[in-house]
Amino acid sequence: MSAEHSDAFVFFGATGDLAHKMVFPALQAMIRRGHLDMPVIGVANDGKDVSHLRARAKDSLEQHGGLDAGAFAKLCTLLRYVDGDYRDAGTFARLRDALGQAQRPLHYLAIPPSMFAAVAEGLAKSRCAEGARVVVEKPFGRDLASAQQLNRILHAHFDEKAIFRIDHYLGKEPVQNLLYFRGANVLVEAGWSNEYIESVEITMAEKFGVAGRGKLYEETGAIRDVVQNHMLELVASIAMETSVGQHHEARRDARAKLLQSVRTLDPSDVVRGQFRGYRGEPGVAPDSQVETFAAVRFHVDSDRWRGVPFHVRAGKSLPVTATEVRVRFKPTGGGALSSEVEPPDRDYYRFEISPDVVIALGVSVKRPGLSTVGERIELLAHHQPPDEMGPYERLLGDAAGGDPSLFVREDSVEASWRIVDPILGNRTPVFEYEPDTWGPAEAVRLTPAGGWRDPGAGV
Repeated sequence: MSAEHSDAFVFFGATGDLAHKMVFPALQAMIRRGHLDMPVIGVANDGKDVSHLRARAKDSLEQHGGLDAGAFAKLCTLLRYVDGDYRDAGTFARLRDALGQAQRPLHYLAIPPSMFAAVAEGLAKSRCAEGARVVVEKPFGRDLASAQQLNRILHAHFDEKAIFRIDHYLGKEPVQNLLYFRGANVLVEAGWSNEYIESVEITMAEKFGVAGRGKLYEETGAIRDVVQNHMLELVASIAMETSVGQHHEARRDARAKLLQSVRTLDPSDVVRGQFRGYRGEPGVAPDSQVETFAAVRFHVDSDRWRGVPFHVRAGKSLPVTATEVRVRFKPTGGGALSSEVEPPDRDYYRFEISPDVVIALGVSVKRPGLSTVGERIELLAHHQPPDEMGPYERLLGDAAGGDPSLFVREDSVEASWRIVDPILGNRTPVFEYEPDTWGPAEAVRLTPAGGWRDPGAGV
């Protein structure tokens, strides 16, 4: 496998929802920065042609991020289209013709995992896999066994170093900054362990419901949709060792080692919820037991983190749309000064990942006056670069350049499925909650010490 840059970009599922929301805006952004100048070949099975694909791309850009006339014109000159069934050898013969002289294509599978095998085999038989890289979307499997099977299917036609498993959370600038912030600052890293930290809580809240995608959501649920991937990747970013080499595999080794140290979940570690009204969504079973909310408690069995619970909650139809990490420190030891803080609470770091990028430190200071009484304040840094690179732009560019640093390796994928396997399906009850609340009342059983702090709540 050459480390040279890819010389063609092929994306399967070109007329689908993911391409419309994420891929076309990323391609336009890459063109604007001068990072994309190769054929872009869309593949789908809808009986359309390249003019329809260009119209689809224009509609995508008008709805998601804004149309740049110059960049869009360049994208139109690069666009090609191949129509056909993914199980039909003729589709891949036409793709081979469309690739022309390209020797190092990048194939992006923005399609359901059930189609991975057919596409991988079609690419191999048509020689489109020779010298190629392949990007595969989450969810990578439905459980540990299916993830292992998908890995075997892909490895039959591609080397591991040519496989790029995408989790767009790893491409988010704030997530990368979380890892950098704790590793690059000695005052942070020195206290980043169970000696000083009492608990970690992560909230990923979405105010919207399933937005008409009930049939698709019935196949995933909150645990498969975001906990097994996004939330565990955040746990790894918070807890993995940062004192490793700069080579991308050293970082991926550290991430995999951390995930391998996370204890396999027990049903007592999860509370599942479903918002009232979900069963009335199109495509949802009237007696559905699929969770739209999950509160989960993880334990990391490493010397640095043993005894520190990682509490995660994620769900739909919650009061806000936001993702936040809060690292809460142990009390200072009950000295005279700390005992007079009003209100009493733990020091903390707060990382707001969306909708804004915020790093905050919750501390105590003396309240003005004669008495020695403290008060809680939050020191806050707000960071939002005007032209920040989006996650799909970053990740597709990295894949085209052969850089796997921000992609999930085989061992990490299988470790994350091993962690959640015992809580998948209906092994625990699902409790109803009202929309615009923080999940079912039963979730209080997994409340962190000191209680959940809602995103943006500050002190």
